[in-house]
Amino acid sequence: MTVDTFKREISEAVRNYDRYVVCLQKTPDEFEAVVTSLMQKAIGAFANRAAGMRHGIALDREVTVILSQGDGERPLCGIYFNLHSPYRKESLPQSLPEFVGKNPADAD
Repeated sequence: MTVDTFKREISEAVRNYDRYVVCLQKTPDEFEAVVTSLMQKAIGAFANRAAGMRHGIALDREVTVILSQGDGERPLCGIYFNLHSPYRKESLPQSLPEFVGKNPADAD
């Protein structure tokens, strides 16, 4: 099993990326290179999965590649876009600094 095994799925993902996804960080050519690299990692994860496990997964911030054991010799392949917005508000920090100051209720 090689990346060429999933050439059809990669081509379809690149076509959909170019047509529908707005991303300021990757051109379609860069996206194809990223998907190819992630596919190699997913194949490695799938080939070396522990007994009883059915998936090989690789991901980055924008893309997830998953190979799943199916009924045939060739695993099922899914390439997903991890959609997010640059306008999304950042989450609160995990810890907040302790407030040190006068309590207005303790005013003289």
